[in-house]
Order: sequence, then C-alpha cells, then structure tokens
Amino acid sequence: MKKDAIAIIPARGGSKRIPKKNIKDFFGKPLIAYSIEVALKSNLFDKVVVTTDDEEIVTIVKKHGAEVPFIRPTELSDDFTGTYDVVEHAIEYLENQGEHYDYVCTIYATAPLLQKEYLIEGYEKLKNSDAVNAFSATTMPFPIQRTFKLNSNGRCEMFMPEHYMSRSQDLEEAYQDAGQFYWKKRFEKSGEIMFGKDSIPIILPRYLVQDIDTLEDWQRAEYMYQALKQSG
Repeated sequence: MKKDAIAIIPARGGSKRIPKKNIKDFFGKPLIAYSIEVALKSNLFDKVVVTTDDEEIVTIVKKHGAEVPFIRPTELSDDFTGTYDVVEHAIEYLENQGEHYDYVCTIYATAPLLQKEYLIEGYEKLKNSDAVNAFSATTMPFPIQRTFKLNSNGRCEMFMPEHYMSRSQDLEEAYQDAGQFYWKKRFEKSGEIMFGKDSIPIILPRYLVQDIDTLEDWQRAEYMYQALKQSG
C-alpha cells in the first residue's frame, strides 16, 4: 500500500552520559513524549514509529501515541551504529510488510523544543521542490572564521588567521545542524551529503535549539523550555 509520510524516532535504551535519557522526566513527561506529540499534532504522518531495543521505552511511547512494530536488533543498538542504518532498517521492515512511503522524517527523541510549524515547513518545501532532503538548521552564534583550536602544546591556533582583524559584521554567516528533524524523499537518491545542494535547510531561531548530550545540556534545555513556556 502506497502512503505519503512516516515519522521514525530512534530511541536506544543504552544512554551512558544521561542514563535513560530518552525517557527521563522533563517537566512532567518523558523526554521522547515531546517529539511524539509534536509529530502527531502536525497531522503530517500516516504513522509515528519509534525504533528501540528497550522494553521500558516501548511501554512509555505507546502510551503517548507512537507505534512500535518491532524491537530493534542488538546489532543496531550499540554505541557505533549511526542513525541512517537504524532508520533504513525501520523503513525496510515496514516495506517488507507492504507499507511504502514517499516521505520519511527522522525525528530525534531529544527535541523538547521542537515546533510543529517547522516540521510542516520542511515537508511543504521539500514536496514542492526538486530537493531530496529538508532538515532543521540554525545560525552559528559566533563567526566561524574567527574560531581557534588548541595545538599539541595547549596554545591557540586560529583556523583562519587571515580573519583575526575582521569585523564580525563583515563575515559571511554560517549555519549548523539543529538536530531535530530530517525529511527525505524515499525514492530519490542524492549524491550529496545532507549539508549539500540537494537539501533545504529549515532555519530555526537559536532559542529553539539545544543538543542534549550531557547534564549541562539538559539543564540548559530546561532553562530554555521554561523561558519559552513563560513567554507563551
């Protein structure tokens, strides 16, 4: 059966830096619940599927409206398996069940600031273009031309020393992956990486973007979420 769009949310059970991160309580709900609820509220998807290896996650996400048609294999649940392989496995499983989708949207489980209007914008722009991908992005908070690294002696070394005296306003703006969602046309192939000419970036304001990999990230996300709720 040919369908239009599906959301795939990867949610491995073995988070180490923040134990049980995907289902850790975030203002009264498991973190992953925010991604599921926004996906459902967008009314874009025939299905919202979570791919996980963890039975506790299965129980929780079903309560919040997602489907779990299979348990992710062990070989796709380690620290080294990339999101691409996990999502491909999910789609191939569904295709073997006779389900075929034109658009696939990977949504991260750690995106409590996700807003449905940006999901919708990504879908509409991708559908009405010859691009293959559309993904969440945001502006860099500091000119990348003036950044530096530490050398082997622990001293500074600029990536672009020619811009040491450049004014910030004279430098070209740079963007980064916002780590929230990634749309893809299922039956079109791209010879480009995600950050290439076959992709449409959906630009989010920085106050809606926060990776959650460490406890410090988690605390910052809490501050941002509180500010967002207070502002209405």
